[in-house]
Amino acid sequence: MKDFAGRVAVVTGGASGIGRALAQAFANRAMKVVIADIEAAALDSAAAELRQQGAEVTATVLDVRDRDAVGKLADDVYARYGAAHVLCNNAGVGTGGYLHDLTLEEWDWVLDVNLRGVVYGIHHFLPRMRKSSEPCHIVNTASIAGLVATPGLGPYTAAKYAVVGISETLALECVGTNVGVSVLCPAWVATRIMESERNAPTGLGTRQAPAATEVLKEETRRLVAEGLDPADVVERTIRAIENGTLYVLTHPEFMFPIEERFRQIMNSRP
Repeated sequence: MKDFAGRVAVVTGGASGIGRALAQAFANRAMKVVIADIEAAALDSAAAELRQQGAEVTATVLDVRDRDAVGKLADDVYARYGAAHVLCNNAGVGTGGYLHDLTLEEWDWVLDVNLRGVVYGIHHFLPRMRKSSEPCHIVNTASIAGLVATPGLGPYTAAKYAVVGISETLALECVGTNVGVSVLCPAWVATRIMESERNAPTGLGTRQAPAATEVLKEETRRLVAEGLDPADVVERTIRAIENGTLYVLTHPEFMFPIEERFRQIMNSRP
């Protein structure tokens, strides 16, 4: 997909972090931008900033865990614009903790947002995108944790591995169609993901975490704070949309663990 001007982009988790940077990049390319986010105040602020720059923006409060709400988002986009050319299933949350300490409620929350939110986006947008004669593209935000397992991030890693697998399947199924697919797999990016519990279900963030979990979270906060600017990640994503690239990797230093993982797999062949 080479021509962005005048087309329609939909971004979930669009009020901050990578989602906000995606919305900005699309607006800079004269696209009509639909941003959806669970945080109403942040969403209003992001939409106002984009409108001040002359962008055409629609803002929708959305909890991607709600399959019907995601369906309504798709209905509203097509009712208003008649098309969605770029869909970024980007909304995501993170929580740290070792598997033996995690509650099932923590598992449910992370999987519902990070995995089912992507599934619902694909389900409600893809059939209509495929019926279009225009070039379309789906970007699913995964993580380097979708390619390399990370201790202390079990639910997050499980969801992101699944998003990578879904994206690979979708890319194969869309060969020869008008729909391109990319899966974004960044490592540390300077976002608010370590503040995800601000949007957690009531009571989920009130449990006293074990000391080892607090140490893990503190180190992760440091790495995130020192991470890439979301705008840098998004520029790589834009190039992937333009070139039809499936994998979007952002941190060269993580190529070795990826290679090591596949080396172990190949060394285990029967």
